Amino acid sequence: MDPVAIHAGKSSGSSPGAEPPGEHELIQKAKLGDSEAFCLLVSQHQTRLFNTIYHVLGHVEDSQDVVQEAFLNAFLCITQFKEDSRFYTWIYRIALNVAISHRRKSMHRLNSRMRTLDDPAGGASLAVSASRVESGIEALDEAMRIQSALERLSPDHRAVLVMKDMEEMRYESMAEVLEIPIGTVRSRLHRARLELRVILESQSETGKGVEE
Repeated sequence: MDPVAIHAGKSSGSSPGAEPPGEHELIQKAKLGDSEAFCLLVSQHQTRLFNTIYHVLGHVEDSQDVVQEAFLNAFLCITQFKEDSRFYTWIYRIALNVAISHRRKSMHRLNSRMRTLDDPAGGASLAVSASRVESGIEALDEAMRIQSALERLSPDHRAVLVMKDMEEMRYESMAEVLEIPIGTVRSRLHRARLELRVILESQSETGKGVEE
């Protein structure tokens, strides 16, 4: 996604050899219509945001669409960003809302597609210790099994699992992004982990039955 194509603004015009601008400076320039500054913000956060949204949606193209829409929305309303949180927290909230809405509208389509990632083993840390992974093939199988289990959770439960167990976000940040009390975050995460455990155990029992 290229925000420059969205809106032609003034150039940030950094001189060669100058100290790269910080996040606050980039945000201030973006608020003044500097599309190049916004592009720099995008470049700093788009990979992390895509990886997170992928685990919410489970489909590469849909995740790309959501991230692009999120950055477009952010670009159009950047002047409303009060900077009472980090830029990533703000864009994360926008993307998560878009993703959950997208997920609810496209549940049947998402569940029928093959899920792939360039590095699918990256998400295996959610529920599997690295000591249990004996080979790259086993890691891939485990990641696919976890991704499959995640896809059976509700969007709300998937969101808290991704934020806490993959993004390692603090409860305060999660509450801010989801706009719910910290107590609700904790209880929702507890229920989500229990539900995921049941699904994974069910998958394991099904696999044993097939082998027998």
